[in-house]
Amino acid sequence: MKNILAVAGIVIKELYRRKDFYVLFIVTILICLVMASVNIFNDAKIVRYLKEICLLLVWISSLVIAVTTTARQIPAERENRTLLPLLAKPLTRPQLIFGKFLGCWLACGLTLICFYVFFGALAATREHQWPLLDYFQAAVLHWFMLGIVVAMALLGSLVFAAPSSNNTITFIVVGGILFVGRHLNQVALTMHEPVRTVVYAVYYAIPHLELFDVRDLVIHNWPLIPWSYFSLGLIYALGYTGVFLTCACLVFRRKAVN
Repeated sequence: MKNILAVAGIVIKELYRRKDFYVLFIVTILICLVMASVNIFNDAKIVRYLKEICLLLVWISSLVIAVTTTARQIPAERENRTLLPLLAKPLTRPQLIFGKFLGCWLACGLTLICFYVFFGALAATREHQWPLLDYFQAAVLHWFMLGIVVAMALLGSLVFAAPSSNNTITFIVVGGILFVGRHLNQVALTMHEPVRTVVYAVYYAIPHLELFDVRDLVIHNWPLIPWSYFSLGLIYALGYTGVFLTCACLVFRRKAVN
Protein backbone atom coordinates (compact mmCIF):
# COMPACT_ATOMS: atom_id res chain seq x y z
CA MET A 1 0.00 0.00 0.00
CA LYS A 2 2.92 2.33 0.72
CA ASN A 3 4.19 1.97 -2.85
CA ILE A 4 0.73 2.66 -4.29
CA LEU A 5 0.36 5.84 -2.21
CA ALA A 6 3.84 6.99 -3.25
CA VAL A 7 2.98 6.64 -6.95
CA ALA A 8 -0.38 8.34 -6.38
CA GLY A 9 1.34 11.29 -4.67
CA ILE A 10 3.61 11.80 -7.66
CA VAL A 11 0.63 11.81 -10.03
CA ILE A 12 -1.19 14.44 -7.95
CA LYS A 13 1.89 16.69 -7.82
CA GLU A 14 2.32 16.30 -11.58
CA LEU A 15 -1.26 17.41 -12.25
CA TYR A 16 -0.96 20.60 -10.26
CA ARG A 17 2.34 21.46 -11.95
CA ARG A 18 0.60 21.43 -15.31
CA LYS A 19 -1.68 24.20 -16.59
CA ASP A 20 -4.62 22.05 -17.68
CA PHE A 21 -6.60 22.38 -14.47
CA TYR A 22 -5.92 26.08 -14.01
CA VAL A 23 -6.93 26.97 -17.56
CA LEU A 24 -10.18 24.98 -17.41
CA PHE A 25 -11.02 26.30 -13.93
CA ILE A 26 -10.43 29.93 -14.91
CA VAL A 27 -12.43 29.56 -18.15
CA THR A 28 -15.31 27.97 -16.21
CA ILE A 29 -15.25 30.76 -13.64
CA LEU A 30 -15.22 33.50 -16.28
CA ILE A 31 -18.11 32.01 -18.28
CA CYS A 32 -20.20 31.43 -15.16
CA LEU A 33 -19.53 34.92 -13.80
CA VAL A 34 -20.58 36.45 -17.12
CA MET A 35 -23.78 34.38 -17.11
CA ALA A 36 -24.43 35.31 -13.46
CA SER A 37 -24.16 39.02 -14.24
CA VAL A 38 -26.92 38.82 -16.86
CA ASN A 39 -30.44 39.53 -15.65
CA ILE A 40 -32.78 38.36 -18.41
CA PHE A 41 -36.28 39.93 -18.25
CA ASN A 42 -35.83 40.30 -14.46
CA ASP A 43 -36.76 36.63 -14.15
CA ALA A 44 -35.81 35.32 -10.71
CA LYS A 45 -35.94 31.70 -11.99
CA ILE A 46 -33.14 32.38 -14.46
CA VAL A 47 -30.83 30.95 -11.80
CA ARG A 48 -31.84 27.46 -13.00
CA TYR A 49 -30.37 28.16 -16.42
CA LEU A 50 -27.25 29.53 -14.76
CA LYS A 51 -26.89 26.38 -12.65
CA GLU A 52 -27.45 24.16 -15.70
CA ILE A 53 -24.73 25.91 -17.72
CA CYS A 54 -22.31 25.93 -14.80
CA LEU A 55 -22.80 22.23 -14.06
CA LEU A 56 -22.42 21.37 -17.75
CA LEU A 57 -19.07 23.19 -17.79
CA VAL A 58 -18.03 21.38 -14.62
CA TRP A 59 -18.83 18.01 -16.22
CA ILE A 60 -17.00 18.82 -19.44
CA SER A 61 -13.94 20.19 -17.62
CA SER A 62 -13.73 17.25 -15.22
CA LEU A 63 -13.99 14.72 -18.06
CA VAL A 64 -11.23 16.50 -19.99
CA ILE A 65 -8.97 16.54 -16.92
CA ALA A 66 -9.69 12.88 -16.06
CA VAL A 67 -9.10 11.49 -19.56
CA THR A 68 -6.10 13.60 -20.61
CA THR A 69 -4.33 13.20 -17.27
CA THR A 70 -4.78 9.43 -17.18
CA ALA A 71 -4.04 8.77 -20.85
CA ARG A 72 -0.50 10.14 -20.62
CA GLN A 73 0.60 8.36 -17.42
CA ILE A 74 2.08 5.09 -18.73
CA PRO A 75 3.18 6.47 -22.17
CA ALA A 76 5.00 9.35 -20.44
CA GLU A 77 6.88 6.90 -18.19
CA ARG A 78 7.88 4.87 -21.22
CA GLU A 79 8.88 7.94 -23.25
CA ASN A 80 10.97 9.38 -20.40
CA ARG A 81 12.58 5.97 -19.86
CA THR A 82 11.50 5.94 -16.21
CA LEU A 83 9.26 2.88 -16.45
CA LEU A 84 12.08 0.34 -16.13
CA PRO A 85 13.69 2.10 -13.12
CA LEU A 86 10.28 2.22 -11.43
CA LEU A 87 9.71 -1.51 -11.92
CA ALA A 88 13.30 -2.26 -10.93
CA LYS A 89 12.43 -1.02 -7.45
CA PRO A 90 10.24 -3.11 -5.11
CA LEU A 91 7.22 -2.05 -7.14
CA THR A 92 5.09 -4.59 -8.98
CA ARG A 93 3.17 -3.88 -12.16
CA PRO A 94 -0.25 -4.08 -10.44
CA GLN A 95 0.99 -1.65 -7.78
CA LEU A 96 2.03 0.79 -10.52
CA ILE A 97 -1.39 0.49 -12.18
CA PHE A 98 -3.28 0.99 -8.92
CA GLY A 99 -0.97 3.85 -7.92
CA LYS A 100 -1.54 5.64 -11.22
CA PHE A 101 -5.29 5.09 -10.93
CA LEU A 102 -5.48 6.27 -7.32
CA GLY A 103 -3.43 9.37 -8.10
CA CYS A 104 -5.58 10.35 -11.08
CA TRP A 105 -8.81 9.60 -9.22
CA LEU A 106 -7.79 11.60 -6.15
CA ALA A 107 -6.65 14.46 -8.38
CA CYS A 108 -10.09 14.42 -10.03
CA GLY A 109 -11.67 14.52 -6.58
CA LEU A 110 -9.64 17.59 -5.61
CA THR A 111 -10.62 19.38 -8.82
CA LEU A 112 -14.28 18.52 -8.22
CA ILE A 113 -14.08 20.06 -4.74
CA CYS A 114 -12.83 23.31 -6.30
CA PHE A 115 -15.51 23.24 -9.00
CA TYR A 116 -18.43 22.44 -6.68
CA VAL A 117 -17.38 24.95 -3.99
CA PHE A 118 -17.32 27.66 -6.66
CA PHE A 119 -20.63 26.43 -8.08
CA GLY A 120 -22.25 26.41 -4.64
CA ALA A 121 -21.02 29.90 -3.83
CA LEU A 122 -22.25 31.22 -7.18
CA ALA A 123 -25.68 29.59 -6.82
CA ALA A 124 -25.98 30.88 -3.23
CA THR A 125 -25.58 34.47 -4.43
CA ARG A 126 -28.76 34.06 -6.50
CA GLU A 127 -30.81 31.59 -4.45
CA HIS A 128 -29.61 32.59 -0.93
CA GLN A 129 -29.42 28.96 0.15
CA TRP A 130 -26.81 26.22 0.13
CA PRO A 131 -28.28 22.67 0.01
CA LEU A 132 -25.11 20.89 1.12
CA LEU A 133 -26.52 17.35 0.98
CA ASP A 134 -27.69 17.85 -2.61
CA TYR A 135 -24.23 19.04 -3.60
CA PHE A 136 -22.62 16.19 -1.65
CA GLN A 137 -24.62 13.52 -3.46
CA ALA A 138 -24.04 15.12 -6.87
CA ALA A 139 -20.30 15.56 -6.29
CA VAL A 140 -19.71 12.04 -4.90
CA LEU A 141 -21.65 10.35 -7.70
CA HIS A 142 -19.76 12.51 -10.20
CA TRP A 143 -16.44 11.50 -8.61
CA PHE A 144 -17.23 7.79 -8.68
CA MET A 145 -18.31 8.10 -12.32
CA LEU A 146 -14.90 9.66 -13.05
CA GLY A 147 -13.34 6.61 -11.37
CA ILE A 148 -14.83 4.44 -14.13
CA VAL A 149 -13.57 6.87 -16.79
CA VAL A 150 -10.07 7.00 -15.26
CA ALA A 151 -9.86 3.19 -15.15
CA MET A 152 -11.10 3.02 -18.75
CA ALA A 153 -8.52 5.57 -19.93
CA LEU A 154 -5.76 3.77 -18.01
CA LEU A 155 -6.64 0.53 -19.80
CA GLY A 156 -6.68 2.42 -23.10
CA SER A 157 -3.18 3.78 -22.44
CA LEU A 158 -1.93 0.18 -22.43
CA VAL A 159 -3.84 -0.83 -25.55
CA PHE A 160 -3.44 2.15 -27.89
CA ALA A 161 -0.12 3.38 -29.18
CA ALA A 162 -0.37 7.12 -28.50
CA PRO A 163 -2.14 9.24 -25.83
CA SER A 164 -3.86 11.22 -28.58
CA SER A 165 -5.60 8.13 -29.99
CA ASN A 166 -6.48 6.99 -26.47
CA ASN A 167 -7.96 10.42 -25.69
CA THR A 168 -10.04 10.42 -28.85
CA ILE A 169 -11.38 6.89 -28.42
CA THR A 170 -12.11 7.35 -24.71
CA PHE A 171 -14.01 10.59 -25.35
CA ILE A 172 -16.03 8.90 -28.10
CA VAL A 173 -16.86 5.90 -25.90
CA VAL A 174 -17.79 8.05 -22.89
CA GLY A 175 -19.86 10.41 -25.05
CA GLY A 176 -21.59 7.49 -26.72
CA ILE A 177 -22.46 5.92 -23.38
CA LEU A 178 -23.77 9.21 -21.94
CA PHE A 179 -25.91 10.15 -24.93
CA VAL A 180 -26.77 6.85 -26.64
CA GLY A 181 -26.21 4.07 -24.11
CA ARG A 182 -29.46 4.60 -22.24
CA HIS A 183 -31.47 4.18 -25.46
CA LEU A 184 -29.87 0.97 -26.74
CA ASN A 185 -32.57 -1.26 -25.25
CA GLN A 186 -35.24 0.69 -27.13
CA VAL A 187 -33.19 0.60 -30.33
CA ALA A 188 -32.87 -3.18 -29.98
CA LEU A 189 -36.66 -3.56 -30.09
CA THR A 190 -36.71 -2.25 -33.67
CA MET A 191 -34.07 -4.73 -34.88
CA HIS A 192 -34.16 -8.34 -35.98
CA GLU A 193 -32.13 -11.26 -34.69
CA PRO A 194 -29.22 -11.75 -34.26
CA VAL A 195 -28.51 -7.98 -34.20
CA ARG A 196 -31.11 -7.49 -31.47
CA THR A 197 -29.29 -9.87 -29.14
CA VAL A 198 -25.96 -8.18 -29.83
CA VAL A 199 -27.38 -4.72 -29.07
CA TYR A 200 -29.01 -6.02 -25.87
CA ALA A 201 -25.68 -7.57 -24.85
CA VAL A 202 -23.92 -4.24 -25.39
CA TYR A 203 -26.64 -2.45 -23.43
CA TYR A 204 -26.19 -4.70 -20.39
CA ALA A 205 -22.38 -4.87 -20.66
CA ILE A 206 -21.49 -1.18 -20.81
CA PRO A 207 -21.21 0.95 -17.64
CA HIS A 208 -24.20 3.28 -17.66
CA LEU A 209 -22.48 6.53 -16.79
CA GLU A 210 -25.71 8.48 -17.23
CA LEU A 211 -26.95 6.99 -13.95
CA PHE A 212 -24.49 9.24 -12.13
CA ASP A 213 -25.70 12.40 -13.85
CA VAL A 214 -27.94 13.93 -11.18
CA ARG A 215 -27.58 17.54 -12.28
CA ASP A 216 -31.37 17.94 -12.39
CA LEU A 217 -31.43 17.17 -8.67
CA VAL A 218 -29.35 20.29 -8.03
CA ILE A 219 -30.78 22.49 -10.79
CA HIS A 220 -34.44 22.06 -9.77
CA ASN A 221 -33.85 21.58 -6.02
CA TRP A 222 -35.48 18.15 -6.05
CA PRO A 223 -35.54 15.90 -2.95
CA LEU A 224 -32.46 13.89 -2.07
CA ILE A 225 -31.77 10.51 -3.63
CA PRO A 226 -32.62 7.75 -1.10
CA TRP A 227 -29.38 6.77 0.57
CA SER A 228 -29.91 3.09 -0.27
CA TYR A 229 -29.99 3.87 -4.01
CA PHE A 230 -27.09 6.26 -3.56
CA SER A 231 -25.01 3.48 -1.96
CA LEU A 232 -25.96 1.01 -4.70
CA GLY A 233 -24.76 3.53 -7.30
CA LEU A 234 -21.37 3.75 -5.60
CA ILE A 235 -21.08 -0.05 -5.48
CA TYR A 236 -22.04 -0.20 -9.17
CA ALA A 237 -19.25 2.27 -10.00
CA LEU A 238 -16.68 0.40 -7.92
CA GLY A 239 -17.59 -2.83 -9.68
CA TYR A 240 -16.96 -1.47 -13.18
CA THR A 241 -13.83 0.35 -11.99
CA GLY A 242 -12.51 -2.95 -10.63
CA VAL A 243 -13.24 -4.69 -13.95
CA PHE A 244 -11.29 -2.11 -15.98
CA LEU A 245 -8.38 -2.10 -13.51
CA THR A 246 -8.22 -5.90 -13.57
CA CYS A 247 -8.11 -5.85 -17.37
CA ALA A 248 -5.39 -3.18 -17.24
CA CYS A 249 -3.29 -5.33 -14.90
CA LEU A 250 -3.68 -8.37 -17.17
CA VAL A 251 -2.70 -6.38 -20.27
CA PHE A 252 0.25 -4.71 -18.52
CA ARG A 253 1.51 -8.06 -17.24
CA ARG A 254 2.08 -9.28 -20.81
CA LYS A 255 3.25 -5.97 -22.26
CA ALA A 256 6.91 -5.19 -22.89
CA VAL A 257 8.13 -2.16 -20.97
CA ASN A 258 11.15 -1.31 -23.14
